[in-house]
Amino acid sequence: MDKALSGVRILDMTHVQAGPTASQLMAWLGADVIKFEPPTGDVTRGQLRDVLNADSLYFTMLNCNKRSITVNMKNPVGKEVFIALLKECDVVMENFGPGVLDRLGFSWKKIHEINPAIVLASIKGFGSSGPYADFKAYENVAQAMGGAMATTGFMDGPPLVTGAQIGDSGTGLHFVIGILAALHQRQRTGKGQFVEVAMMDSVMNLCRVKFRDHQRLSRGSLAEYSMPTDGLKDTPRSGNDSGGGQLGNAIKCKPGGPNDYLYVVVQEAVWDALARRVGGEALAADPRFTTIQLRRKNQQEMWRLLTEFASNHAKWDLMKILNEIDVPCGPILGTEDLMND
Repeated sequence: MDKALSGVRILDMTHVQAGPTASQLMAWLGADVIKFEPPTGDVTRGQLRDVLNADSLYFTMLNCNKRSITVNMKNPVGKEVFIALLKECDVVMENFGPGVLDRLGFSWKKIHEINPAIVLASIKGFGSSGPYADFKAYENVAQAMGGAMATTGFMDGPPLVTGAQIGDSGTGLHFVIGILAALHQRQRTGKGQFVEVAMMDSVMNLCRVKFRDHQRLSRGSLAEYSMPTDGLKDTPRSGNDSGGGQLGNAIKCKPGGPNDYLYVVVQEAVWDALARRVGGEALAADPRFTTIQLRRKNQQEMWRLLTEFASNHAKWDLMKILNEIDVPCGPILGTEDLMND
């Protein structure tokens, strides 16, 4: 079947998660991806293995739709194989440590000489220039240095990594965008480009809304946050606050297990119906909550009242109740929930 990237051949030298995420996405879109591994194989083939004598799920879930070849790049014959593949491919991807490809004798200039139309796509922790260029990065290092950890968690606790792999898989998404742009431009110029994505930059981009709040802090407090923000220089860790134009938070439901929560967004348009459902006419007319400005000011009490109501309902039941009055909401789903949904 003809797909968007049918006819595109990718030589994928990347390993672990960020690069393989990108090449897998492009393979799903129709590209022919050749995974180029050292004789020992991608390290994730054996990492976190739970089935004896089989490649780990960590490896297969990121590489299941690719062809594979093992080549020793420190051997002259291996380099000849690499050169032959460069001549047949549209894209070559790598996420080696800083300078590794150059030391093997394959700088961007050399690769471009071998195949002027090829796109060289590179993932680095912090890019190939600047004060951090020689440093290595992993998922959580990128989260730490890209602004994610400082803004995740609660202000009375330590910074936290997020469960979503924004440092690796998030970088992979940015990588795909850059590669597709280079392939599109090649249609006009006939020449390949060097594409580089830094993990730190990718995390910063995914945290862009937090930099919106950073600017706003210099002009006053952030009323949508449930904790005081006066005098802060950094965007705070906001717990489960939505941190947006509409108030939102996770409210605890029965029976009170670790994932028995419903995330609720209190839009302006739904407050009247929500208040009546939770507390009748008395809550709907309560002067503490009649405008969004007042609900922001008194949100701790608002969330207390909503949580008291939620304590009588399981999360799925409460979701149904609130959806009947158009309140945006969703239960916190664990991995077991999702695997059986």
